[in-house]
Amino acid sequence: MSKKIHVMNKQVELAQPEDGFRTSIDAVLLAAACPAKEGDNILDLGCGLGSAAFCVLKRAAGTTLTGIDILPEAIELARHNAQLNDMEKRTSFECIDIRDFEDLSFDHVICNPPFLEAGEHTPSPSPAKATAIGFGEDDMDLKDWVDCAHRCLTGQGSLSMIHRADQIDNIIRAMGKRFGAIEIIPLWPKAGREAKRVIVRAYKHRKSPASIHPGVILHQENGDYTPKAEAILREMAAI
Repeated sequence: MSKKIHVMNKQVELAQPEDGFRTSIDAVLLAAACPAKEGDNILDLGCGLGSAAFCVLKRAAGTTLTGIDILPEAIELARHNAQLNDMEKRTSFECIDIRDFEDLSFDHVICNPPFLEAGEHTPSPSPAKATAIGFGEDDMDLKDWVDCAHRCLTGQGSLSMIHRADQIDNIIRAMGKRFGAIEIIPLWPKAGREAKRVIVRAYKHRKSPASIHPGVILHQENGDYTPKAEAILREMAAI
């Protein structure tokens, strides 16, 4: 069973399962961080049902995207969502482990890797969700995601990743000297609160030093989105 939701001010329609992994604002934020332009080819690692994929395609006209995921049911939903958004001609979705994927033709990679590590939390009773958040039979780590991005990017292509803020050190370590011009973009839940999420954007083979952005405050004290968050989530503003 699935139900339909809308994101980006109803510009993107998504079917998602009643039970299991769901769409969140992380997908819209990740799409806003991808510096794709017309004619570029994008790879979405662990694409799920295509939440970030269709947001980035809606933002960047004339782009194409390949999404890969280890879950067959996710790929089935992603293909269905391509039809819902009239994007079948701009997308291709494949069920494959990221460690086995070797298409070396992408200008940009986006990814939202599993946030949890095996042994730290109780796995979800939903097998699909357990795999999506990192409890599959053969658990991957962040280096696997960065390795795939690196080998699939052409030239000085970009990698945009959203993850837990406490994983910044592991992300930077995984990138090593293979990526440069690393940008760290904190996502603050409210002003004065500790960031729980962060976007890391980097470029293959660049040598420029790292930088830390002011970031995005997502909510006002009353719980409403801030004007900057509204612009990103509803009006397609870039990060």
